Amino acid sequence: MLDTDTPRAGASPAARIPNPPVKRKGQGNMARRNLRNGLLFASPWIVGFVCFTLYPLVASMYYSLCAFSGLNHPVFIGLENYRQIISDELFTKSLGNTMYMVIVGLPLSLIAALALAMLLNQKVRGISVYRTIYYLPSLVPAVASAILWMWLLNPEIGLINRLLAPAFAAFHSAPPAWLGDPHWAKPALVMMGVWGAGGSVIIYLAGLQDVPTSLYEAADLDGATAWAKFRNVTVPMISPIIFFNLIMGIIGTFQYFTQAFVMTQGGPQDATMFYALRLFNSAFIDWKMGYASAMAWILFAITLVCTIVVMKTSGRWVYYGGGDE
Repeated sequence: MLDTDTPRAGASPAARIPNPPVKRKGQGNMARRNLRNGLLFASPWIVGFVCFTLYPLVASMYYSLCAFSGLNHPVFIGLENYRQIISDELFTKSLGNTMYMVIVGLPLSLIAALALAMLLNQKVRGISVYRTIYYLPSLVPAVASAILWMWLLNPEIGLINRLLAPAFAAFHSAPPAWLGDPHWAKPALVMMGVWGAGGSVIIYLAGLQDVPTSLYEAADLDGATAWAKFRNVTVPMISPIIFFNLIMGIIGTFQYFTQAFVMTQGGPQDATMFYALRLFNSAFIDWKMGYASAMAWILFAITLVCTIVVMKTSGRWVYYGGGDE
């Protein structure tokens, strides 16, 4: 029997190349059908991404280079919006107020959340009830909590000043006016932020419960104090959790808006005029959509730079179990 697959002696090189497998028509139709079905199933997400994420991003970038009120036709003006922003005193004021919340408010919230998580990680009777109580404030909507704190911080009938009145009376002075005082308005909002740190507490608590008990036992055998165990065992083991809360906190704090919008409208004397609130006023009060779009891209750039800096330095202090620092 002749072997038809074996090339004959003296045959040309082209004749020695085996024939490619024949692709059946049914297989091609099935591949196209599977692709079509996959795109149909993914189409809700694709349409939502294009309409509500991709298009707004591209449009915002274009509008930031235009004189645009949101009602008229955009007129291209180049970088004029950005030049006006840099020379605007209220831009500097609002950015400074926001940086105050990032530099002062965010670390205090993270430290308070970690301290509460350490307390709630103790094995005591009824600890689940305490965990629920400390987590509840984070479930309150931002507008509702803002209204609640407006009453608590009221200088005349607020609960906080009623509790502080005896202590201040001993020094012949009155309690702070809180939201009515430019010097106390931002600290009042920081205090409110610490009160609502229950979400971070739960994340810290999950990380603390994942720390191996064998490490604490080894530290006890070495005679380590409570502070030494916290600094050399607890903090390194939950450093990824700290890093996550820090990144999310930076992104969220740069967008600080709801509380100031509901409680102070940026006052008194622009003491709580945060960047996001200034952006909102430019867009929907002054109807300067192009100017507001430019502000949004500047905020994006600042947030991105701060996030990258933190991520670049994380290799020095973030420890991932079973891996490199």
